[in-house]
Amino acid sequence: MRNFLIATNFIKDDNLIFTSKIEHYISTHGGSCKKIIGETDAPDSSGDISYKLEKEEIFDCIIALGGDGTILKVSRDLRDMNIPIVGVNLGTLGFLTEIEPDQIFPVIDRLLTDDYEMEERMNISGAIFKEGAGTVPYKDVALNDIVVTRAGFSRVIGLKVYLNGKVMDIYEADGVIISTPTGSTGYNLSAGGPIVSPKTNLIIVTPISPHSLTSKSIVLSSEDEIMIEVLKMRKAQKEEAIVSFDGQPGTQLSAGDRIVIGKACSVTRMIKLFDVSFYEVLREKITNHL
Repeated sequence: MRNFLIATNFIKDDNLIFTSKIEHYISTHGGSCKKIIGETDAPDSSGDISYKLEKEEIFDCIIALGGDGTILKVSRDLRDMNIPIVGVNLGTLGFLTEIEPDQIFPVIDRLLTDDYEMEERMNISGAIFKEGAGTVPYKDVALNDIVVTRAGFSRVIGLKVYLNGKVMDIYEADGVIISTPTGSTGYNLSAGGPIVSPKTNLIIVTPISPHSLTSKSIVLSSEDEIMIEVLKMRKAQKEEAIVSFDGQPGTQLSAGDRIVIGKACSVTRMIKLFDVSFYEVLREKITNHL
């Protein structure tokens, strides 16, 4: 690797001191780099990163400096470029950010000599069909999760969940999380869902605070198709729910709207540098966070 893109969350790198050190190290060790600065953990604050790049620019690797939100934004904005990502943890927990700041220079040395492994992380796609709006859906892709949550002053929302065209369950809940294996350590974990290895190809359905004693998470095949239909719960309220992809600003949903979710054609390529199992990393990060 020789050509690097540094994507920095400036909120987590005061005066860009760390970014400048990395930029200097790469340029003095035979590489080249370009830096993109933004509040990259905040999805609606820094714009689409791809607009800041020239079409002819080619990068071998993205070094994402921040937290998991930084990686999610980079993955989202530059998905079409299919550039592998290595994350440096300037945040707190950081399940997606493998590298700690004190490891960065040995890591750059290894990247420059192509001493690394590559992991492909499954994405999920979602198509939103608005009731009475024709057949052209709004489509998007997520690395972590697609979340349907209540809108406005709804106490709970009603969601009818179909699996491969047949009704799987009807939730009265605060919402539902459709998660990838990568996203299993995110909102899914907070909502009581299972943790699965990011190397697997699975889809996890986890209700959020369901008004039921029996509703639990369900783990499905990556080949399954899920459809979520929004039910009418409040006569005086038009928007019943909001759907969000990887924590992006949501799309309002009304009764009768549907979201069809399945495995995406695209993957996110993550660079792996250390021979440490996912479960070792998980145990260490959760223990240190307590």
